[in-house]
Amino acid sequence: MEELVEIQQDMLPKLGFLGVGWIGKNRLESLVSANLSENIAICDTDAPSIEETLKVVPHAKKHDCLEDMLGENIDGVVIATPSALHAKQAITALEHGKAVFCQKPLGRNLAETKAVVNQAQKSDKLLCVDYSYRYTKGIQAIKEVLDEEKLGKIYAVEAVFHNAYGPDKSWFYDPKLSGGGCLMDLGSHLVDLMLYLFDAPSTEVRYANILSGGKSISNHWETVEDFAEAQLCTSSGISVRMACSWKLSVGKDADIYLKIYGTEGGACFHNVNGSFYDFQADIYTQNHAETIVTPPDDWGGKAIQRWAEKLAHSNKFSSANNELIKSAALLEDIYNFTRL
Repeated sequence: MEELVEIQQDMLPKLGFLGVGWIGKNRLESLVSANLSENIAICDTDAPSIEETLKVVPHAKKHDCLEDMLGENIDGVVIATPSALHAKQAITALEHGKAVFCQKPLGRNLAETKAVVNQAQKSDKLLCVDYSYRYTKGIQAIKEVLDEEKLGKIYAVEAVFHNAYGPDKSWFYDPKLSGGGCLMDLGSHLVDLMLYLFDAPSTEVRYANILSGGKSISNHWETVEDFAEAQLCTSSGISVRMACSWKLSVGKDADIYLKIYGTEGGACFHNVNGSFYDFQADIYTQNHAETIVTPPDDWGGKAIQRWAEKLAHSNKFSSANNELIKSAALLEDIYNFTRL
């Protein structure tokens, strides 16, 4: 993935930020620091969040609702609100001819996700979801190794995202607002990395189990899960084992890794010392490991920076958005497997 290119001042996109809590403000700051936006508008129902954001962009125009902000001369909308609002807000912005950058999940289920992607295609507007891990240096390095077929035929993957904590917002624990628990929150990143690294293969669920408080649950619309596991198989024959959790006793803040095994070698992307932000990438050959990427890596804002860079040149729909539908379909298949 190429480095960001410099954009002339008169080409910088004008953006509206819907939701400027921690993640929304963080993404705004990443654009400001990279000089990738101007004439920013902001909208949030939380007054302290507005006040904190105005310290970063004191000349930003405040709005009380999305509809008012859409009346501004803006090119795109950044959505960082609770998950239940994402699909409706994204569709509204797209209908008004605005590009959209949305926090995941784009929709709480496959139907909502399809509706947003279909509207983006109908409006022919740029759409992106903040699956930020694919923009880490470690994943980029492993992607290059895979594309060059240095590991031979890939036949197995282990993907894990265990969090010793849980979300601090109450709506995460309401399935009607969140769409799901740790699988939707953390497992979605693992699914996205698999689709990205292996060119969006068709994938079948062979086994799945979701639990809450150590007990299996059959309906994630009634209770959000805090542990999920699945066994998958791609159309190219890759066996994938994945697991994710909230509030798991892992002896550190987080245990995050993606291990890839091929006939000629292996690769591993993993967090360092339990960190949520520091990642390392290694290449394996039998009993030898070579480290190819180490921290630091300022990756958190890379996804929105790429989106803003694209928007500066073209506000057009991309067929790559069909990956969002594949991702949502696979997550739904995992959830539904537990009800069979």
